[in-house]
Amino acid sequence: MRRVVSLYLPTWPTDRIRRKFGDPPREKPLVTVIKQGSRRLIASACPTAQRVGLIEGMAVAKAQAMVPDLHIIDSDPEGENASLRQLAEWAIRFSPVVAPNPPDGIWIDIAGVEHLFGGEEALLKKLIDRVENNGIHARAAIADVPGAAWAVARFGKGGIIPSGRAVDAVSTLPVQALRLSPETVSAMHRLGVERVGQLAAMPRAPMVRRFGHETSLRLDQALGHAFELITPIIPDEAVIASRAFAEPIGRLEDLQLVVRRLSDELCQTLEKRGEGVRRLDLIFRRVDQKGASLRVGTAKASRDHVHLAKLFDEKIETVDPGFGIEEIVLIANHTEALVEKQTVAKGIEAEDESVDLSQLVDRLTARIGEDRVYRLAPVHSLVPERMTRKISPLAPLSGSTWPENLERPTRLLDPPESIMTTALLPDHPPVSFIWRRIRYKVTKADGPERITSEWWLGDEQKMIRDYYRLETAEGSRFWIFRDAPMTEGGRWWMHGFFA
Repeated sequence: MRRVVSLYLPTWPTDRIRRKFGDPPREKPLVTVIKQGSRRLIASACPTAQRVGLIEGMAVAKAQAMVPDLHIIDSDPEGENASLRQLAEWAIRFSPVVAPNPPDGIWIDIAGVEHLFGGEEALLKKLIDRVENNGIHARAAIADVPGAAWAVARFGKGGIIPSGRAVDAVSTLPVQALRLSPETVSAMHRLGVERVGQLAAMPRAPMVRRFGHETSLRLDQALGHAFELITPIIPDEAVIASRAFAEPIGRLEDLQLVVRRLSDELCQTLEKRGEGVRRLDLIFRRVDQKGASLRVGTAKASRDHVHLAKLFDEKIETVDPGFGIEEIVLIANHTEALVEKQTVAKGIEAEDESVDLSQLVDRLTARIGEDRVYRLAPVHSLVPERMTRKISPLAPLSGSTWPENLERPTRLLDPPESIMTTALLPDHPPVSFIWRRIRYKVTKADGPERITSEWWLGDEQKMIRDYYRLETAEGSRFWIFRDAPMTEGGRWWMHGFFA
């Protein structure tokens, strides 16, 4: 299923100027202007300028009368489009299918890659946060079709349109959301057509006679009745290998074979450049102009063409070839320098070489997602929840370790689960407890071990926990705690298990 992001940059011209020159400050109104005959008109206005009443199309003389200290810069459409392309190339980190949508937007087809970011909602939030952190105002929407995403991003509230609901999302929007010319919109308003739903309810033939074939096409694109092609941009520095077919192909075995050959060709080019791939994109172009894209990443730079091709094997099974695929493109969008290292000399293998886990990490990442592949590193803390942190699976050893005499369970529950206990004395361990509706009889116990809040780290909330190590009649070993002294009404919690 196709899913497209429309990234809308409402104040792109002025945001670009501030990023390029560093001024004027954001609290100062800024506009860009164009010349029409002898008149100078506002082409775009920053949010500060809009708040004081300056709008697109207003005469510059009137704007200066309203705001004497107004900052004015000539509009530069060519520079804006060039910068928009650069931003689109940056957005390739989110998907291999990205294209600028001048003058103020970017298309991103995220089908097949959204799981790498934790889902559509997480991807959308990360995208907008990254853009806005760079001083660019942004709003975005996700839909099955580009036209619907474009309309909701600009004339709706943005966000995620559920699959199959493009018609409902677009029908209530104004007809300007169909990407029509101002003249066509004015003609519709004169006839009382204000909303997309009204236009869609009109008989098709009279609508085409009155408003033209472009209106019919834009309406079908917004409602998902007509396919709209997104031609992805490819950075100039990217390494590419492609195959076009005289006769379309569609069998899984054929697709996998072509990918292996493209991977071999790509790696040969990378070897000549002394580079290895870190992010690899695979694009399928079908005969009906529809397509699909896949993405894999590597834990470290690699030129192993067999390994790289295998990373796509399971993902290719999800590709719908339709009536056939006429071209396959393999793109190394992110590469790093890779220098070959000798590991064998005179038939003797190096004994001190560490095991290379990068290929295992790559396969796991391709299967379950980058965020789910990590390892735990020690942290100097006595609070159990703080004793580890997630790091890259191939990160170098930091040298830090946990204290050898500090016995801790092999698994912690997050969050701890409430248990019912029977304790004879305030500081004694329980003689039995109920957890998950099962009663356990305690045969051996050790404790208490008191852990308090780490005030030197700025903990504002006071914490007191008394931990006990328990062994039950069945031989299971548990780690439980009471979150306050018994005299203060402390409750008992299950926090972990020992091997």
